[in-house]
Amino acid sequence: MQSIEVMIIEDDVRVADVHQRFLEKIEGFHVIACANTGDEALDWLMSFSPQLILLDVYLPDILGVDLIDKIQALRPSTNIILITAATEAHIVHDAYRKKVTDYILKPFTFEQLKESIEKYRMKHVILQNDEKFTQEKIEQLWPKAPSNEKVKLSLLPKGIDPTTMNYVVRHLNTIKDGTTAEVLGKNIGVSRSTARRYLEFLVTQRQAHTELIYGTVGRPERRYFITQ
Repeated sequence: MQSIEVMIIEDDVRVADVHQRFLEKIEGFHVIACANTGDEALDWLMSFSPQLILLDVYLPDILGVDLIDKIQALRPSTNIILITAATEAHIVHDAYRKKVTDYILKPFTFEQLKESIEKYRMKHVILQNDEKFTQEKIEQLWPKAPSNEKVKLSLLPKGIDPTTMNYVVRHLNTIKDGTTAEVLGKNIGVSRSTARRYLEFLVTQRQAHTELIYGTVGRPERRYFITQ
């Protein structure tokens, strides 16, 4: 799959550099431009069409939530994640109304950004489907907790996101022959290490179990199965 192109719009050059270095640690993402003002961002967008923008709210020449309208007019298919210190109700309301992909408060950790980015990637991968959508794929875009869900989502530990957990459990429920962490990661759009973390958590909760599957050559595969 091609790398997802990202633009960073952040007035603090040091913070923009942190965003870029964080993204360089996440497989499958490529920063194509950094802008420090709204006008600079719009100039970039005349030439480039990133799939994702990381956007600050407090820019020197415009509020980020007001810039969203201009971005969406130029590049309606571009998704936006707000990364900001802004907690004012009207700004949060504006962001929600304008359907930003996520809202991350500063200061944030690499793990917080990684979770947000990988949730975005999951949906991006699903939307690349050029055939008819199944109910399963639609529910991955608008996830609902299954009525028979065993994992108590409200009690999930730090680093285990409820939305991602729903994707993992739903995928496990659709396969009979189990899955490896690598295959699961490719299917739902997360890294192998992230997939393994969720699978191993399910094993600790006895909601999944593992088997070593021996092939004709090479190492045996560690395969995960949902516990019925």
